Amino acid sequence: MARRTSDRERGFALSRVIAIVNDKGGVGKTSIAANLGGQFAGAGYRTLLVDLNRQANLADDLGYRGTDIDDEGAGLLGSVISGTPLRPAEDVRPQLDVVCGGARLEDLTPIMVSRLQHHGREAFRVLGDVLAPVAADYEVVFVDCPPESTILTDLALASARWVLMPTKSDLGGLLGMTLVAERFTLAREINSRLGLLGVVLFATGTRARAVQGEALAAIDEAFGGSSPRFETTIRHAERTAQDARRLGKLAHELEVEAAAQPAWWEELRSGSRTRRVSATAASVAGDYRALGIEVLTALQAAEDAEKSEKGRRPRAGARRKARA
Repeated sequence: MARRTSDRERGFALSRVIAIVNDKGGVGKTSIAANLGGQFAGAGYRTLLVDLNRQANLADDLGYRGTDIDDEGAGLLGSVISGTPLRPAEDVRPQLDVVCGGARLEDLTPIMVSRLQHHGREAFRVLGDVLAPVAADYEVVFVDCPPESTILTDLALASARWVLMPTKSDLGGLLGMTLVAERFTLAREINSRLGLLGVVLFATGTRARAVQGEALAAIDEAFGGSSPRFETTIRHAERTAQDARRLGKLAHELEVEAAAQPAWWEELRSGSRTRRVSATAASVAGDYRALGIEVLTALQAAEDAEKSEKGRRPRAGARRKARA
C-alpha cells in the first residue's frame, strides 16, 4: 500500500512534466524550451527547465554559461547516481529555475547502460524519481532532450507526463520525429501515462502552406493518424536566432530591446555603429506567445478530460497559489 501511495504522489508531482523531444538536432527543442519557459515565468507561472543536453545550449539561450550556477551537469549526474532529489539553480529569470546540463552528462550513458543490464527498462524511471520531489513546487516543467541519444531520451520519456515534439518540414526533422514515435511506444511500457501533447512545426515559412500540409500528413502517419498538432508554427528568423545566442536573451526580451533602440536613421545621423537587434524578434516572440497559449489550453483540456473520466482527483493546477 505504501508503494501505491508513493506512486500516486510521484504521478501527481510529474503531471506537468513536458519532454521536448526529436531525435534530429536543429529542430528547435532548446529554443522552444527556453522561450516557453521564459514566457511562462514572465506570466507568473513557476517554471523549471531540465537540460539533458551535453552541449547545454540552454546556457547560451539564457545567458548563464560559465557563471557560478553553471555546473555543466554535475548536479544532475550526482542526483541520478545517488538517487537524491535534484537541486535546481534558482532565479535564472524571476520564477524560472534550471537544472543545468553540460559535459558532465557524458558519464550518464555508461551508468545507465550498466543499470539496464541489472534492472531492465525500469532503470529509466530514475530521472522521475529524483525530479518528483522538486517538480511539485512548479506549475510547468520542461525537459530539453538531446538529439541522437536514445538513453537520455528514454530517461525523459520514462519521467514525463507529456511529449511536445518540434519538427522541421524537411526529411531529417520528420525522420527524427518518426524515430521518437517508436521510442514513445516503448516508453509507455513503463510509463503508461505518457501522452503526446502536440507536434509543432519549427523554422517554417509562414506562407509555405503546401510544405506544411505534407509535413502534417507525415506527422499523422508517424502517430497512427490521430496526432494532436499545434496550429502555431515558429517562423524562421536567422537574425533573431543569432541575436538570441549572442546576447543570451529570449525572443520576448529581444522584442523589448529592439523597441527601445533608436531608429536606424538616428544612429546614422549620430555616427553610432552599435549592432542593432533585429526587428523580427517581435514576430518570433509573438509566435512563442501563441504557442504558449496553445500549450496551456491543451494541458487544461487534457486534465479536465482526465478528471471527468476518473472522477474527483487533484489537478496539477491545484498546486498554484491563488493569484489575482
